[in-house]
Amino acid sequence: MNGVQMVNLDDAIVARLESHGETFEILLDPAVMDILKQGKTVDLAEYMAVEEVFKNSNKGTRPAEDKIKEVFGTDNISQIAKRIIEKGEIQITTEQRKEMLDAKRQRVITYIAANAINPQTKLPHPHVRIELALEEAKFHVDPFKPFDKEIEEAMKLLRPLLPIRFEKSKVAIKLKGEDYGRCFDDLVHYGMVDKEEWTSDGQWIGLMELPAGLVPEMTEKLKNKTKGTASVKLIN
Repeated sequence: MNGVQMVNLDDAIVARLESHGETFEILLDPAVMDILKQGKTVDLAEYMAVEEVFKNSNKGTRPAEDKIKEVFGTDNISQIAKRIIEKGEIQITTEQRKEMLDAKRQRVITYIAANAINPQTKLPHPHVRIELALEEAKFHVDPFKPFDKEIEEAMKLLRPLLPIRFEKSKVAIKLKGEDYGRCFDDLVHYGMVDKEEWTSDGQWIGLMELPAGLVPEMTEKLKNKTKGTASVKLIN
């Protein structure tokens, strides 16, 4: 345990485990909680404000090393941190909780705006429309709830208020040969090219599937990159 500061101490949250009559605390970057709830594997040491286990983080006191080894069976800080998070509790300030909630709420809105459409018009709902509808539905996010569960809950609340559903669209894209290179990064950003071919006159044609809500955005970006010559057509 080298005591290297990784995250600003003022922004850190406390994870606490009480076991064997002892208290064990670690200081974490709040961002790691959402990463863990998504089921991603991370080296927790990289998200610690200090690579140390505390008895009382406010006072800076530490439990005895032999007590740590007795409770956790290891002195590996990442394994200890994982155990404390899984078995203990997380302490966050009101301000930290508000920031986490606001950030997660915006992620939910952005995701729905990008991936859902109005099935009546086949167009995405504007970001602000989704935001206002969720406010009307009194949608509340939980900083530690898995992101996919938040999306399910948000969609459940939106359906009585808006015609909305998740849908993917297949599109055919045609680009001039000289435009293909400058547009390639944009294409792979939005989805996977299923089929592609070059025509005898040097044009590129590709078939893609992407979230229906992103079709207008991608079309506009390709039009801008090609000075209006790109062609994007729905094929379903």
